[in-house]
Amino acid sequence: MRATTRKGTARAASEEMSMQQVLEMMRGLQDEMAESRIEQERIQADLADSCARNEELHRVNEELRRDLNYNQGQREQDETERLTPPREFSTPFSQEILDAVIPNTFAEPKVIFTGMEDPEAHLTAFHTQMLLVGGSDAARCKLFMSTLTGMAMDWFISLPNGHITSFRQLSQLFREQ
Repeated sequence: MRATTRKGTARAASEEMSMQQVLEMMRGLQDEMAESRIEQERIQADLADSCARNEELHRVNEELRRDLNYNQGQREQDETERLTPPREFSTPFSQEILDAVIPNTFAEPKVIFTGMEDPEAHLTAFHTQMLLVGGSDAARCKLFMSTLTGMAMDWFISLPNGHITSFRQLSQLFREQ
């Protein structure tokens, strides 16, 4: 009986050790899993940062590519413009106005008229600027022409050649357009 008891005690001790070892192994595996999750989260964060950097680099690369294409296109356009002689068109100004010299001290007017604005308001703004700087009637005609763009410039160019002899006449035609 003692032998049996010893065997039973030895087996029980052996089973206890095994159970204890299993529990330790399970704790070890749980610790490893926790560490693995932390490592996986760190890798995910690194991946997200990497993706964000990648997107930023892609955006900057596209921006640089657009700028480069624009600059190349601009350079080609500049070269074409240098090779293309300026377009000549008739002018509605009389020869006297064309021959008048505008002093270098004159600042170009800051008002612009496209044809969509109120002509009276444009004339008033232009007159105000001309009162500040003075100038001859011919200078006013030439400077007024520099305020026109778009449809307004098309209107101006369409006036008969040599037709305008004074700023008063130009103002009246401008009001009537």
